[in-house]
Amino acid sequence: MQAYLYETLKDNKVNCNLCNHRCVIKEGERGICGVRENQEGTLKTLVYGNLIARHIDPIEKKPLFHLLPGSLSYSIATVGCNFRCLFCQNADIAQMPSDNRGMIVGDLSTPEDVVDAAVEGGCKSIAYTYTEPTVFFEFAHDTAKLANKRGIYNVFVTNGYMTTEAIEMISPYLDAANVDLKAFNDDFYKKYCSSKLKHVKETLQTMKRSGIFLEVTTLLIPGLNDDKDELKNLASFIAKSLGPETPWHISRFHPTYKLTDRPPTPVKTLIMARELGINSGLKYVYTGNVPGENGEKTFCYNCSRILIDRWGYIIMKNLIENSRCPNCGAIIVGVGM
Repeated sequence: MQAYLYETLKDNKVNCNLCNHRCVIKEGERGICGVRENQEGTLKTLVYGNLIARHIDPIEKKPLFHLLPGSLSYSIATVGCNFRCLFCQNADIAQMPSDNRGMIVGDLSTPEDVVDAAVEGGCKSIAYTYTEPTVFFEFAHDTAKLANKRGIYNVFVTNGYMTTEAIEMISPYLDAANVDLKAFNDDFYKKYCSSKLKHVKETLQTMKRSGIFLEVTTLLIPGLNDDKDELKNLASFIAKSLGPETPWHISRFHPTYKLTDRPPTPVKTLIMARELGINSGLKYVYTGNVPGENGEKTFCYNCSRILIDRWGYIIMKNLIENSRCPNCGAIIVGVGM
């Protein structure tokens, strides 16, 4: 299928404008994502409907804690990614093309198939996740447009590297996104992700202006992005640029893929980061990959009452009434809260 958001150049080259790498691709070659190919001067997507994963998940697994709490989300992905994170949590599918000489596998599906499956599974949303949704943007866009007509919410779990043009195209149908803000220093992004921090910050701000509900996730890796001052700056950016109501998820790292020389994140580091976030003015700060901690719960920022009691992805109780704390009446921001 012909790709969206590209322009033709001289000598049969094309300029892909889907993500901020803005690859200039020669005839017969692919972009950094490994799934968009220049075929005789036309950019083609090689993964349209070619799904490598489809599952029904709790929405909390994305993680999205302020969108339809306790609901199910139909989650889909293709292979490919436009980042090269050394700590990739889903490298077997996200890095498949880059690690296996361009290999692309999956089961063909249509947007109608996905939406029908979501309805049949009792899902209130469709999540474009596991790998980077930008790389299967055409299929995600067409599916989201159809889902929107049928009253199903759409969410991206993304590295936040899409262009303004891509955000403008998807925003009428995209209800929410969890964006990875992997660190708050450009050296980390360059060395460990082969990308640039500034584009992620720009994407977050553009999404916010576009009316997409945002939650942010940071995976804390010992010795690489867990410096206190850096975390203070990151939390301050969220509070000031995206709003103090923006949920921030701080997740625990486990050694994986090409980054196995680091230990798992100490729980005390997650607790420290959560306190920094709250002290920076953020109303909702969560810790992930450590079930049973208070950091999983939603507290009222005004009266400190527990409003949503979670254990992992399971909601034990939800006391929020019409998006308000039943104790003090404070508004709890989210979608379908």
